[in-house]
Amino acid sequence: MYLKHRLLLGTFFLFSLQAFAQSYQRTSLGVKATIQSMNVEVQFYSPRIVRVLKSPEGVAVKRESLSVIKLPQQVPLTVSEQNNIVTLKSELSVVQLNLSTGKVAFADLSASPLFTEKDYGAQFTPIKDADNATYAVRQAFLLNKDEVIYGLGQQQNGKLNQRGQKVYLKQENTRVCIPFFQSVKGYGIFWDNYSPTTFSDNVQETSFDSEVGTCLDYYFMYGGSADGVVAQMRDLTGQAPMMPMWVYGFSQSRERYKTQFELMDVVKKYRALKIPLDGIVQDWQYWGKDNNWNAMSFDSTTFPRPQNMVDSVHNLKAHLFIVSWPGFAPQTKQYQEFKSKNMLINFDTWPPNANTKPYDVYNPQARDIYWSYLNKGVFSLGIDAWWLDSTEPDHINIKERDYDQPTFLGTYRSVHNAFPLMHTKGVYDHQRATSSAKRVILLTRSAFAGQQRYSANTWSGDVSSNWPTFKRQIPAAVNFSLTGLPYWNADIGGFFAGSFVKGGGAKNPDFQELYVRWMQFATFTPMMRSHGTDIPREIYQFGTRGDWAFDVQEKFINMRYHLLPYLYSTAWNVTHNAGSIIRSLYSSFGADKQGYENNTEFMFGPSFLVSPVTEKGSKTQSVYLPAGATWFNFWTGEKYEGGKSINQETPIEIVPLYVKAGSIIPWGPEVQYAAEKKWDNLEIRIYAGANGEFTLYEDEGDNYNYEKGAYTETTFKWDDAQRSLTILDKKGSFKGMIGGRKFNLVLVKTKNGAGNQLSKAAKVITYKGKQQVVKL
Repeated sequence: MYLKHRLLLGTFFLFSLQAFAQSYQRTSLGVKATIQSMNVEVQFYSPRIVRVLKSPEGVAVKRESLSVIKLPQQVPLTVSEQNNIVTLKSELSVVQLNLSTGKVAFADLSASPLFTEKDYGAQFTPIKDADNATYAVRQAFLLNKDEVIYGLGQQQNGKLNQRGQKVYLKQENTRVCIPFFQSVKGYGIFWDNYSPTTFSDNVQETSFDSEVGTCLDYYFMYGGSADGVVAQMRDLTGQAPMMPMWVYGFSQSRERYKTQFELMDVVKKYRALKIPLDGIVQDWQYWGKDNNWNAMSFDSTTFPRPQNMVDSVHNLKAHLFIVSWPGFAPQTKQYQEFKSKNMLINFDTWPPNANTKPYDVYNPQARDIYWSYLNKGVFSLGIDAWWLDSTEPDHINIKERDYDQPTFLGTYRSVHNAFPLMHTKGVYDHQRATSSAKRVILLTRSAFAGQQRYSANTWSGDVSSNWPTFKRQIPAAVNFSLTGLPYWNADIGGFFAGSFVKGGGAKNPDFQELYVRWMQFATFTPMMRSHGTDIPREIYQFGTRGDWAFDVQEKFINMRYHLLPYLYSTAWNVTHNAGSIIRSLYSSFGADKQGYENNTEFMFGPSFLVSPVTEKGSKTQSVYLPAGATWFNFWTGEKYEGGKSINQETPIEIVPLYVKAGSIIPWGPEVQYAAEKKWDNLEIRIYAGANGEFTLYEDEGDNYNYEKGAYTETTFKWDDAQRSLTILDKKGSFKGMIGGRKFNLVLVKTKNGAGNQLSKAAKVITYKGKQQVVKL
């Protein structure tokens, strides 16, 4: 009996050693271990950012990210082990690695759980990717039952909260697919894989499942808030440079201007009507017929004097976008050169039946060749901005073998989702190397993580002209911003407007209503741009002054220009402080859970709450005012306490717009283009009811001298109790900056609940860059 008991004890002891005596190894960035026939490595990139790498045992992994550019820093860590759990603690976060199951879990310093994998949640399924033996990779996680998450790029599902979704993340027109989400618990997850990936969330688990991957690779970011997570994502994947001031004005486009004379006529008409305009866009076929698709040169019949066209646009104080595609027709020189060097990806792209093929954007030499043609044929003429269309890219007559096609970095399947990132990289890097006189502007139809560093402004694609599609653009824009990319826009009125043609096109009252409401929304997005097919969208197509469809457009285009000092300063906050222009209610009011799933409203910068009218024939609209602030109706000055919904009348000339108490709004002059007048006599609107601060940013308007410190910041601080505004010493300098200037200080008040009444106690002061305190 005694001997049997000893044998049982010995057997249990040996089993215990086998079950729990797993080992781990310290590394310069964290720890690594082999668990369940799987290599697991935890790497601290900063006290807030942690990378998790997993791969099958025996598989060598040497991986350089296309999205991540941050180099890991040496992070002081406390590492301990207890009960087969390795705990790594930085000054800001805690990570635990289970040596038995391979599960990685994350917590804050108070040991409150933030995010966790499932036990045994990693999967590696052997597959053949073309002729390459590799894996499909999957990782499952566990979220709290009521946890709200945002992101995934730009989806057209109409939802803000992405819980309960199964989304196939593969780039396509109207859908920008980025395997990233952030949580209201203050963390973000970036799944660093470029193959088509299924994101799934259900009651059992949340998972990423990628079709191709030699390893499982993701980043955990602890930001503490929406803004904090965005800042960490930018730290990881790159900051967004400043765009020129003019691009924040109004741009006009059409599918398409057929001659240079047609394009010039549009600019001339805007100037004659005194309607503000800064950008004009030339869409496709300026190169001639489709068999010359994307030749990057102007057809001699329809664009006989392209240099004269560019110069004329500039003489009228406007700027020119030119479209460029990633695919080439066989007749072009580019196609022939790329083909001879095996730098085409062999599938059909737009247009159909033209045998057009995309170039290998993943090949640095191919990107060099692409720019050499673009520079010689177009940029050398003085073009101001690029419209990079079809950056998903379009894929015609899809066949499964198309994804087996080789690229410089592997099969097309393995890198598909990063196509827009690499394409924009090529154009941005080459223009920066060619000239610093103009800031790069890339209007692009798709995006991937990190693309903000290439000065890309992504539009929502060729969406349809109808009210449900319009409504879906709001959560699409907000989720895109919460993914970490700050610049987004949409075709005003939607792209495909054919259903309105029979009713009179731009004179069709139904289309006019949709278009005007969409323009009101666009006034409060990072780019205000009119574009579409079937119906020309220039303001004069809708009527003349005195016609409501004309007058309301003019009102909101002018408003956009009044907002330029506010918007340009907000853009500086994007570049300088990793901020955002389009903001969720959660981003600004994280303590108010009623705003977490609000998919009809957003913040425009720090001060404006926007509730676009997205229902046909709407006469009133319910607007939720977040708790934690007092709100002013922008149009009437009426004041409301937050934390409740109100009904607002919505005549066609009004979009619900509220300003947070404590806001300081610089209100720009009336102009015909962004740089027409200096900001030497700005109105400064103050919304009392809370303390506030705003920094006015100014620079040379274009070029990259701001990167060398050529800019100024003027900070305004409002003390609500003292009713005083302090204007601090101006910081910095640049060539041509304003010396002495006037500020018209206005305290916004209500008068009988009607009209945006401004205090009669407004003061005009002269400011010469030295601190002043003004009582109001």
